[in-house]
Amino acid sequence: MPFKSNAARRHHIPAQRQKVINWAEYDAGLRARGSLTVWFTAEAIAGWRAEARVGRGGQPKYSALAIATALTLRAVFRLALRQTEGLIGSILALLGLELAVPDHSTLSRRAETLQVPRPRTGSRPVHLLVDSTGLRLCGPGEWLEEKHGSKRRRAWKMLHLATDADTGQIVASVLTERDADDGSQVGPLLDRVDGSVVSFIGDGAHDRDDVYAEVAARHPDADVIVPPRANAVPSTAAGTTPTQRDVHLRCIAERGRMGWQRASGYNWRALVEADVSRWKRVIGDRLRSQTNGRQATEMAIATNVLNRMLDLGRPKYIRIT
Repeated sequence: MPFKSNAARRHHIPAQRQKVINWAEYDAGLRARGSLTVWFTAEAIAGWRAEARVGRGGQPKYSALAIATALTLRAVFRLALRQTEGLIGSILALLGLELAVPDHSTLSRRAETLQVPRPRTGSRPVHLLVDSTGLRLCGPGEWLEEKHGSKRRRAWKMLHLATDADTGQIVASVLTERDADDGSQVGPLLDRVDGSVVSFIGDGAHDRDDVYAEVAARHPDADVIVPPRANAVPSTAAGTTPTQRDVHLRCIAERGRMGWQRASGYNWRALVEADVSRWKRVIGDRLRSQTNGRQATEMAIATNVLNRMLDLGRPKYIRIT
């Protein structure tokens, strides 16, 4: 929303105040954020080694669980592949487990084709919130840019996220090139959501006819809550058969932009912005992999990490099952 839409009455909005009264619990929660708990279940230990494959070719040594475990630790602690190999070895040694440690070459090779389970919403309806952000791929750092100036164009990709408004879980994600706009990825995001969608909430970049068409084609009864542009006009059939966009324009004309946000539920989109912030703070703002297959695996692993941390409520609480 434009900042100036509320400028005339902004001084009437009081500043938010938060008073902590349970200092003991609050202090204990802050300490718990730095704790690290890792354990392996009996099923994980038994399934660490890959099953024998029937057919020609060499036999895999490590199961998909072992590779996913190593890549998960890499994402949480932001490590390179060699450091990930060392971390896995030290954890297994501390736990007294006699399991083989995947080397960094194996991790890199297996990440290209690793199948990571996608998040599932089940049979319940979903209120979908979408947003996007950029992830750095390579290029000069901030210090080098400030001191010497950028000598080459920094490469980056776009990460598109879809969040369930009821749970805050990331239910779909798409990684694209930097020239892909938000509206063009609505279809791929909806295809990755296994449940029914009740409402679709996006920012002004989704105010396009093809976005409404993509949602209607997959979920005809879903509400599309997207703020129309400032110069938007009603359709020619607004008087007889108004579209969802026409209804939004009418509500804005009657209540104003801020009133429309409260009435339509658009303010729930702040949850997906919070997921983008969690991604940048926990996982980081860059991609560590170089190929498309490994980047897709890295994105899927990061999505599962953030969803698991949201369930458990602690940043570093890892259970290998």
